[in-house]
Amino acid sequence: MPEWLDRLTQWIPGGRAPAGGAEGERIAAEFLQARCGYEVVVRNWCNPADRREEIDLVCRDGGILVFVEVKSRPARALVPGFFAVNRRKQEALRRAIHAYLMRLPARPTTFRFDVAEVITDGRTPPQVLVYENVKLFPKGYHVLR
Repeated sequence: MPEWLDRLTQWIPGGRAPAGGAEGERIAAEFLQARCGYEVVVRNWCNPADRREEIDLVCRDGGILVFVEVKSRPARALVPGFFAVNRRKQEALRRAIHAYLMRLPARPTTFRFDVAEVITDGRTPPQVLVYENVKLFPKGYHVLR
């Protein structure tokens, strides 16, 4: 953290800035592995054809491939992380997930999309909320083999 930001956060109740994107992803990955039994396959996958299309975490939950969008938020955030995955972000995620699936040699029969929200207040350990099976694709969507 830059020195000026560190000094500024001393005036914020709790004395620390909330976890950033990379830190939030690390916290979410550790939580999903330890508490939910997920296996993290890939972190920060970017579509080689379009670097703007990124998937925060690709995991396995048993036989299910799980794509996870991680949203880090301070405890007093006006918009919870779940709702921060707006229509524009959903479209980018659909494209990125489709590109990821098309690059797999053997496509999974089952996959889902989850949102992991990392909430920090600077005083207590971060809290992670996991929203499983969030609707992202239209009903009946499948990747052609």
